[in-house]
Amino acid sequence: MASKKTQSVKKVAPKAKVPVKAKAPKKAKVAPVKVGPRHPKARVAEAHGSKAALAKAIASTIARADQDAGALEAQLTKASNAQLLRLSRATQTMKAKFGDRDKLIAAIGAAANKSKDKDYLAKLDSYSLPQLLDLAAASQRTARA
Repeated sequence: MASKKTQSVKKVAPKAKVPVKAKAPKKAKVAPVKVGPRHPKARVAEAHGSKAALAKAIASTIARADQDAGALEAQLTKASNAQLLRLSRATQTMKAKFGDRDKLIAAIGAAANKSKDKDYLAKLDSYSLPQLLDLAAASQRTARA
C-alpha cells in the first residue's frame, strides 16, 4: 500500500506593511451659491414681483414720443415673460450707456455722420429699442475699425 502523499506547505515571510498615506484634511464646506430660477415666470416674479409691475416699469422707457405709455403697458401685460425680460435687459442697457431713447438715436446719427438728416433720425425713431441698440453696437464697431 502506498502511503499518503503529504503536501508540504511553504512558509512565506509576512509581507512588510506599506505605510498608509495620511488622508488629506477635508476641506471646509463652502456655502452653496444661491442659484436663481431658470424659467422666465419665476425670474419675473423674483426680480419684479409680478408681470404687471415689470410691464409698467418697461412701458414708460420704451414708449415712443407718439405712443401712450398706458396703452403700451396694456399690450406688454399680454406679452410673454421671456420677451418682457429681454426688453428689461434692453432698457437697462440703454439707460446705462445712453441715458434715454433720444440720446441713443442722436448717438447712432452721429456715428453714421447723419446727425443733421431729419428723415434718417425720424426713421430711427420708428425702430424698436432692441433694434436701436443693435444699430448702436454696430456703429460703435465700425467706428473702432
